[in-house]
Amino acid sequence: MDIQIQGQLVQVLPLSSGVGKTSGKEWKKQEYVLETPDQFPRKVHFSVWGDRIDPSYQVGDQVTIWVDVESREFNGRWYTDVKAWRMERGLVAPQAPQMQPEATPASAPSFAAQQPTMPAQPATGWASNSDSGDDLPF
Repeated sequence: MDIQIQGQLVQVLPLSSGVGKTSGKEWKKQEYVLETPDQFPRKVHFSVWGDRIDPSYQVGDQVTIWVDVESREFNGRWYTDVKAWRMERGLVAPQAPQMQPEATPASAPSFAAQQPTMPAQPATGWASNSDSGDDLPF
């Protein structure tokens, strides 16, 4: 799954670190809050783990992140993690999936040939404004 989110960093939380109980290996985690530039902005809390942490990111930076979303159950409650596996400065245009052109057999009808044609402007009905000066449907 490849989820891409763009926005502005509104909060950089303190770096967390520790040592794993079973492995004995050191770990570190940096958490951020990003706000999307949508009509109704949303805040997304996400984390970056280990060697992927870049301490140069600051509040106000425009970023694009690629994340994995994972949920887990603990004591009857569900918790969701948003982990960034890639983070870049600036807003990156979303990439369309790469499609390979496929050869179409000569006997297969084309999709365009199956499409019905629609009149350019309906002559009657609610979209017609021939009898009134406004475009309201009532």
